[in-house]
Amino acid sequence: MTRDFRLLLLGQTTSQLGTQVSGVAVPLLAVLTLGASPLQLGFVNAASTLAFALIGLPAGAWVDRWRRRPILVASDLSRTALLLSIPAAAVLGVLTLAQLIVVSLLAGAARVFFDVGYQSYLPAVTGKDRLLNANSAMETVRAGGQVVGPGAGGWLVAVIGAANVLLVQAVTFAVSAVSLLAIRATEPEVPAAAGRPRLRAQIAEGLRLVAGTPVLRATAITSATGNLAFAIASAVSIVFMVRTLHLSPTAVGLVMALGSLTVMAGAALTPWLARTVGSARIVWVALAVSGPIGLLTPLAQPGWLVALLVFGTAAGELGQIVYAITNVTLRQRLCPAHLLGRVNATMRFLIMGMFPLGALLGGLLGQVIGVRATLWVSGVLIALSSVPVYRATKSG
Repeated sequence: MTRDFRLLLLGQTTSQLGTQVSGVAVPLLAVLTLGASPLQLGFVNAASTLAFALIGLPAGAWVDRWRRRPILVASDLSRTALLLSIPAAAVLGVLTLAQLIVVSLLAGAARVFFDVGYQSYLPAVTGKDRLLNANSAMETVRAGGQVVGPGAGGWLVAVIGAANVLLVQAVTFAVSAVSLLAIRATEPEVPAAAGRPRLRAQIAEGLRLVAGTPVLRATAITSATGNLAFAIASAVSIVFMVRTLHLSPTAVGLVMALGSLTVMAGAALTPWLARTVGSARIVWVALAVSGPIGLLTPLAQPGWLVALLVFGTAAGELGQIVYAITNVTLRQRLCPAHLLGRVNATMRFLIMGMFPLGALLGGLLGQVIGVRATLWVSGVLIALSSVPVYRATKSG
């Protein structure tokens, strides 16, 4: 493991921990402090991912026009400032759902540039021959944050309040920015401005590569379906745990942490699974096995049957982590460096564009048919999401 990769890993470790902590704090802030309904919580969740639909495609072209490290640093620092505004407003007694939505929207825009830039920057730090192991290490870090973060987040919400917990994430983004600034790896030269095609032509080039590559096209469809389902569930999951299962904030964090324990094992096992099963085939195998188990989630009841929620969540996370690592690695290996930003952005646009739609749909379904029935809708979609990749692998 090189020095530069250790620095990148340090930044990701801190920011992922902060992200998981705030992942509990923001919904709890909306539900417990601001009294949000399922539909209003859907608006908050939708705002955090709406930027992927609005600027996802041009962001990829912009990332390919600029050096990636400054983009990542600027994204971290802007999110630091945005998150600090929430506890400041809470101290002044002026925090509203509208501010929460606006901050989520702007932080989501910064996240678009970070996610696209990070996936495009990693090959410059590690080299393409080490990408699978590097992605596995990064996802293991994310998994560790999922285990520790929700439990810590739920406990911190109970101790210092949900708004103040966002201070933690602001600090982690600042640490990530400092770590990125210390990296010495040289990035490939970016094309001169005079020789660049128009923005629209660059965007179209990334779209054509994804549409014309069967495995990439299939994983885009599978990911979009799975993320739509996840977003539907995200609009009602906190409401389900707090109001249906009667869990305290600390218990919500603990349930989420326990459900994520298998993610670390899945991330560590992914390189072996990819070598054994095949980097494309493992995607549908993992999802086909884990998806049906995830249907245990809406069967959970107050008391010991909360274990069904934990088990269902763990199975879903295991399948998704194996999918995420192999899918991203495949893209990074297939795509030339000068196209990687656009291809990553195209995939993120198709995938993450489903989040705001799913969050709003989940909030609406939660209001109309109830939170448990909405979780059933989400679970069925996830169980079916492996079909496109299965067909692409079988036909190949």
